[in-house]
Amino acid sequence: MKNILVLCTGNSCRSQMAHGYLDYYQKDLAHVYSAGIETHGLNPGAVAIMKEDGIDISHHTSNHVDEYQGIDWDYIITVCDHAKENCPFIPAKNAQRLHQNFTDPSKVSGTDQEIHEAFLKTRNEIKEFCETFVKEELVNG
Repeated sequence: MKNILVLCTGNSCRSQMAHGYLDYYQKDLAHVYSAGIETHGLNPGAVAIMKEDGIDISHHTSNHVDEYQGIDWDYIITVCDHAKENCPFIPAKNAQRLHQNFTDPSKVSGTDQEIHEAFLKTRNEIKEFCETFVKEELVNG
C-alpha cells in the first residue's frame, strides 16, 4: 500500500479537496494524508463544493505536516506554490515529489456566484489532476 501526502499552505481547502478525490479514485491502493505548513481549519466552501460532487470531506481535519513524521512517503504532492517553496524538509528517501499549483478559491471575493464559480473551477481542476494521477501512478504505474 502506497502512502501519499498532499501538502498545501493551510490544509483547509485545496489539499482537502485533493485528499477527498484521491480517496475516492484510488480504491484501496494507497493511504492518503493531507497536511499544511500551517493549519487553518477546514474551509466550509471546500466542504460544500465537494458535497455537490457527492464527496463528503466534512470529517477531515486540518493537520500540520509535522504530525506525520516517520511515515515512509511514496508520493508528496504540493498543490500550491507557497507550500512548495516554504515546506520544511520532509525526509523521504524514495518519495516522488509532484507539484501542481491550483488557484486558491478561498482568496476570491465578489458575489456568492463568483465565489461559487471559483470553488467549482478549482475543484474541477483538482478532480482531473487526481483522477489522472491515480490512473498513471497507482493503477498503471
